[in-house]
Amino acid sequence: MPPIEHIASDVAFDLPVLYEDSALTVIDKPAGLAVHGAPGDEGPCVAAWWLVRLGADASSFDAERPGIVHRLDKDTTGVLVLAKTPKAQAALSAAFEARATDKTYIAVCDGHPPRERAVIDAPIARHPGDRTRMAIVRKGRASRTNYEVLASDKETSLVLVKPETGRTHQIRVHLDGVGAPVRFDKVYGRPGPGRQLLHAWRITVPHPEGGTLTVTAPLPPDMCEAVRTMGAETVALPYTMPCEATRAEGAPA
Repeated sequence: MPPIEHIASDVAFDLPVLYEDSALTVIDKPAGLAVHGAPGDEGPCVAAWWLVRLGADASSFDAERPGIVHRLDKDTTGVLVLAKTPKAQAALSAAFEARATDKTYIAVCDGHPPRERAVIDAPIARHPGDRTRMAIVRKGRASRTNYEVLASDKETSLVLVKPETGRTHQIRVHLDGVGAPVRFDKVYGRPGPGRQLLHAWRITVPHPEGGTLTVTAPLPPDMCEAVRTMGAETVALPYTMPCEATRAEGAPA
Protein backbone atom coordinates (compact mmCIF):
# COMPACT_ATOMS: atom_id res chain seq x y z
CA MET A 1 0.00 0.00 0.00
CA PRO A 2 1.38 3.45 -0.85
CA PRO A 3 2.36 5.92 1.90
CA ILE A 4 -0.58 7.70 3.55
CA GLU A 5 0.36 11.07 2.06
CA HIS A 6 -0.03 9.65 -1.45
CA ILE A 7 -3.24 7.69 -0.95
CA ALA A 8 -5.75 10.49 -1.49
CA SER A 9 -4.63 11.01 -5.08
CA ASP A 10 -4.45 7.27 -5.78
CA VAL A 11 -7.95 6.26 -4.58
CA ALA A 12 -10.41 7.07 -7.35
CA PHE A 13 -13.26 4.71 -6.46
CA ASP A 14 -15.99 4.39 -3.87
CA LEU A 15 -17.50 1.37 -2.15
CA PRO A 16 -21.13 0.62 -1.25
CA VAL A 17 -21.91 1.18 2.44
CA LEU A 18 -24.46 -1.22 3.93
CA TYR A 19 -24.48 0.16 7.49
CA GLU A 20 -22.72 2.91 9.39
CA ASP A 21 -22.67 4.42 12.89
CA SER A 22 -20.16 6.16 15.16
CA ALA A 23 -18.14 2.99 15.82
CA LEU A 24 -18.06 1.07 12.55
CA THR A 25 -18.96 0.85 8.89
CA VAL A 26 -20.03 -2.25 6.97
CA ILE A 27 -19.39 -2.33 3.23
CA ASP A 28 -20.33 -4.67 0.39
CA LYS A 29 -16.89 -5.54 -0.99
CA PRO A 30 -16.80 -6.09 -4.76
CA ALA A 31 -14.87 -8.82 -6.53
CA GLY A 32 -11.33 -8.04 -7.66
CA LEU A 33 -10.48 -5.73 -4.75
CA ALA A 34 -8.03 -6.81 -2.05
CA VAL A 35 -8.78 -5.86 1.55
CA HIS A 36 -5.11 -5.06 2.12
CA GLY A 37 -2.46 -5.00 -0.57
CA ALA A 38 0.35 -7.54 -0.43
CA PRO A 39 3.86 -6.24 0.33
CA GLY A 40 5.03 -4.12 -2.59
CA ASP A 41 1.54 -4.02 -4.12
CA GLU A 42 0.42 -0.42 -4.64
CA GLY A 43 -2.82 -1.32 -6.40
CA PRO A 44 -6.30 -0.38 -5.11
CA CYS A 45 -7.40 -1.95 -1.84
CA VAL A 46 -10.06 -1.48 0.82
CA ALA A 47 -7.53 -0.26 3.39
CA ALA A 48 -6.43 2.63 1.16
CA TRP A 49 -10.06 3.61 0.48
CA TRP A 50 -10.80 3.48 4.21
CA LEU A 51 -7.90 5.74 5.13
CA VAL A 52 -9.16 8.36 2.69
CA ARG A 53 -12.71 8.06 3.99
CA LEU A 54 -11.55 8.43 7.60
CA GLY A 55 -9.77 11.66 6.72
CA ALA A 56 -8.08 13.29 9.72
CA ASP A 57 -9.23 10.43 11.98
CA ALA A 58 -6.92 8.06 10.08
CA SER A 59 -3.94 9.37 12.04
CA SER A 60 -5.15 7.53 15.16
CA PHE A 61 -4.71 4.15 13.45
CA ASP A 62 -1.77 1.97 12.57
CA ALA A 63 -1.39 2.71 8.84
CA GLU A 64 -0.82 -0.98 8.10
CA ARG A 65 -4.17 -2.06 9.57
CA PRO A 66 -6.47 0.98 9.62
CA GLY A 67 -9.68 -0.37 11.14
CA ILE A 68 -9.28 -3.78 9.51
CA VAL A 69 -10.74 -6.49 11.78
CA HIS A 70 -11.25 -9.37 9.32
CA ARG A 71 -10.66 -10.11 5.65
CA LEU A 72 -12.23 -11.47 2.51
CA ASP A 73 -10.26 -12.95 -0.37
CA LYS A 74 -9.72 -10.58 -3.29
CA ASP A 75 -12.33 -12.25 -5.49
CA THR A 76 -14.85 -12.94 -2.72
CA THR A 77 -17.72 -10.47 -2.46
CA GLY A 78 -19.90 -9.38 0.44
CA VAL A 79 -20.09 -7.98 3.94
CA LEU A 80 -16.91 -6.55 5.44
CA VAL A 81 -16.76 -4.73 8.79
CA LEU A 82 -14.43 -1.74 9.30
CA ALA A 83 -13.77 -0.03 12.64
CA LYS A 84 -13.88 3.75 12.89
CA THR A 85 -11.81 4.08 16.08
CA PRO A 86 -8.91 2.16 17.66
CA LYS A 87 -11.22 1.25 20.58
CA ALA A 88 -13.80 -0.23 18.23
CA GLN A 89 -11.07 -2.03 16.29
CA ALA A 90 -9.72 -3.63 19.48
CA ALA A 91 -13.20 -4.77 20.55
CA LEU A 92 -14.09 -6.20 17.14
CA SER A 93 -10.71 -7.89 16.69
CA ALA A 94 -11.14 -9.54 20.09
CA ALA A 95 -14.60 -10.76 19.08
CA PHE A 96 -13.25 -12.36 15.90
CA GLU A 97 -10.37 -13.91 17.82
CA ALA A 98 -12.78 -15.35 20.40
CA ARG A 99 -15.10 -16.67 17.66
CA ALA A 100 -17.91 -14.52 19.02
CA THR A 101 -19.03 -13.58 15.50
CA ASP A 102 -21.32 -15.45 13.13
CA LYS A 103 -20.60 -15.50 9.39
CA THR A 104 -22.68 -17.01 6.59
CA TYR A 105 -21.45 -17.42 3.03
CA ILE A 106 -23.12 -18.59 -0.17
CA ALA A 107 -21.07 -20.57 -2.68
CA VAL A 108 -21.73 -21.97 -6.12
CA CYS A 109 -19.70 -25.17 -6.35
CA ASP A 110 -18.62 -27.50 -9.11
CA GLY A 111 -19.95 -30.96 -8.34
CA HIS A 112 -21.77 -31.99 -5.17
CA PRO A 113 -20.65 -32.36 -1.55
CA PRO A 114 -20.95 -35.95 -0.26
CA ARG A 115 -23.81 -35.07 2.11
CA GLU A 116 -26.64 -32.57 2.04
CA ARG A 117 -25.55 -31.14 5.40
CA ALA A 118 -22.34 -31.76 7.34
CA VAL A 119 -19.41 -30.30 9.26
CA ILE A 120 -15.99 -30.40 7.61
CA ASP A 121 -13.48 -30.81 10.44
CA ALA A 122 -10.04 -30.82 8.82
CA PRO A 123 -6.87 -28.96 9.88
CA ILE A 124 -5.41 -26.39 7.50
CA ALA A 125 -1.85 -25.17 6.98
CA ARG A 126 0.39 -23.91 4.17
CA HIS A 127 0.63 -26.35 1.30
CA PRO A 128 3.90 -28.27 1.80
CA GLY A 129 4.82 -27.92 -1.88
CA ASP A 130 3.40 -24.49 -2.70
CA ARG A 131 3.66 -21.71 -0.12
CA THR A 132 1.10 -19.58 -1.97
CA ARG A 133 -1.64 -22.11 -1.25
CA MET A 134 -3.28 -23.60 1.80
CA ALA A 135 -4.11 -27.29 2.21
CA ILE A 136 -5.63 -29.83 4.54
CA VAL A 137 -2.60 -30.94 6.53
CA ARG A 138 -2.64 -33.41 9.42
CA LYS A 139 -0.65 -31.12 11.72
CA GLY A 140 -2.31 -27.91 10.57
CA ARG A 141 -4.49 -25.58 12.63
CA ALA A 142 -7.91 -26.85 13.70
CA SER A 143 -10.51 -25.73 11.15
CA ARG A 144 -14.27 -26.37 11.04
CA THR A 145 -16.78 -25.45 8.35
CA ASN A 146 -20.53 -26.17 8.42
CA TYR A 147 -22.32 -26.46 5.10
CA GLU A 148 -25.79 -27.17 3.74
CA VAL A 149 -26.69 -27.83 0.11
CA LEU A 150 -29.54 -25.50 -0.84
CA ALA A 151 -30.01 -26.64 -4.45
CA SER A 152 -28.19 -28.48 -7.21
CA ASP A 153 -28.32 -29.57 -10.81
CA LYS A 154 -26.25 -32.16 -12.66
CA GLU A 155 -23.04 -30.15 -12.55
CA THR A 156 -23.22 -27.57 -9.76
CA SER A 157 -24.46 -26.97 -6.23
CA LEU A 158 -25.66 -23.91 -4.33
CA VAL A 159 -24.22 -24.21 -0.84
CA LEU A 160 -24.73 -22.26 2.37
CA VAL A 161 -21.51 -22.20 4.41
CA LYS A 162 -20.89 -21.21 8.03
CA PRO A 163 -17.23 -21.34 9.09
CA GLU A 164 -16.58 -21.80 12.80
CA THR A 165 -12.92 -20.85 12.45
CA GLY A 166 -11.28 -18.26 10.23
CA ARG A 167 -8.27 -19.81 8.53
CA THR A 168 -6.87 -18.39 5.31
CA HIS A 169 -8.86 -19.73 2.31
CA GLN A 170 -10.72 -22.04 4.71
CA ILE A 171 -14.01 -22.34 2.84
CA ARG A 172 -12.31 -22.81 -0.51
CA VAL A 173 -9.91 -25.47 0.84
CA HIS A 174 -12.61 -27.36 2.71
CA LEU A 175 -15.10 -27.43 -0.16
CA ASP A 176 -12.36 -28.61 -2.51
CA GLY A 177 -11.48 -31.26 0.07
CA VAL A 178 -14.98 -32.78 -0.12
CA GLY A 179 -14.99 -32.75 -3.92
CA ALA A 180 -17.06 -29.60 -4.47
CA PRO A 181 -14.63 -26.72 -5.13
CA VAL A 182 -15.97 -23.20 -5.48
CA ARG A 183 -16.86 -22.61 -9.12
CA PHE A 184 -14.18 -20.80 -11.15
CA ASP A 185 -11.69 -20.92 -8.25
CA LYS A 186 -8.38 -20.52 -10.06
CA VAL A 187 -6.36 -21.88 -7.12
CA TYR A 188 -8.40 -24.72 -5.65
CA GLY A 189 -10.88 -25.52 -8.40
CA ARG A 190 -11.26 -25.29 -12.15
CA PRO A 191 -10.58 -21.86 -13.70
CA GLY A 192 -13.40 -20.41 -15.73
CA PRO A 193 -14.61 -17.21 -17.39
CA GLY A 194 -15.43 -15.47 -14.11
CA ARG A 195 -14.22 -14.99 -10.57
CA GLN A 196 -14.66 -17.57 -7.80
CA LEU A 197 -18.37 -17.66 -6.94
CA LEU A 198 -18.18 -17.13 -3.18
CA HIS A 199 -20.14 -14.42 -1.36
CA ALA A 200 -20.13 -13.31 2.29
CA TRP A 201 -23.89 -12.93 2.68
CA ARG A 202 -24.41 -12.21 6.37
CA ILE A 203 -22.40 -11.31 9.46
CA THR A 204 -23.37 -10.86 13.10
CA VAL A 205 -20.88 -9.18 15.42
CA PRO A 206 -20.96 -7.93 19.02
CA HIS A 207 -21.26 -4.17 18.60
CA PRO A 208 -18.40 -2.26 20.33
CA GLU A 209 -21.01 -0.02 22.02
CA GLY A 210 -23.23 -2.87 23.20
CA GLY A 211 -25.67 -5.35 21.71
CA THR A 212 -25.18 -7.09 18.39
CA LEU A 213 -25.26 -6.04 14.75
CA THR A 214 -26.40 -8.22 11.85
CA VAL A 215 -25.90 -7.11 8.25
CA THR A 216 -26.64 -8.90 4.98
CA ALA A 217 -25.52 -8.20 1.41
CA PRO A 218 -27.56 -9.56 -1.53
CA LEU A 219 -26.01 -11.99 -3.98
CA PRO A 220 -24.14 -10.12 -6.74
CA PRO A 221 -25.19 -10.38 -10.40
CA ASP A 222 -22.73 -13.12 -11.41
CA MET A 223 -24.00 -15.42 -8.65
CA CYS A 224 -27.62 -14.58 -9.43
CA GLU A 225 -26.93 -15.62 -13.02
CA ALA A 226 -25.45 -18.92 -11.80
CA VAL A 227 -28.56 -19.46 -9.68
CA ARG A 228 -30.81 -18.84 -12.69
CA THR A 229 -28.80 -21.30 -14.77
CA MET A 230 -29.23 -23.85 -12.00
CA GLY A 231 -32.97 -23.19 -11.86
CA ALA A 232 -32.78 -22.37 -8.14
CA GLU A 233 -34.31 -18.87 -8.10
CA THR A 234 -36.99 -19.75 -5.55
CA VAL A 235 -34.56 -21.42 -3.17
CA ALA A 236 -32.08 -18.54 -3.45
CA LEU A 237 -34.67 -15.76 -3.11
CA PRO A 238 -33.82 -14.89 0.55
CA TYR A 239 -30.19 -14.36 -0.43
CA THR A 240 -31.01 -12.00 -3.30
CA MET A 241 -33.12 -9.59 -1.24
CA PRO A 242 -31.83 -6.05 -0.59
CA CYS A 243 -29.40 -5.41 2.23
CA GLU A 244 -30.70 -5.65 5.78
CA ALA A 245 -29.04 -4.24 8.88
CA THR A 246 -30.38 -4.92 12.37
CA ARG A 247 -28.93 -3.58 15.61
CA ALA A 248 -30.06 -5.47 18.72
CA GLU A 249 -29.49 -3.20 21.68
CA GLY A 250 -27.65 -4.34 24.79
CA ALA A 251 -25.64 -3.05 27.69
CA PRO A 252 -22.82 -0.68 26.66
CA ALA A 253 -19.47 -2.42 26.20
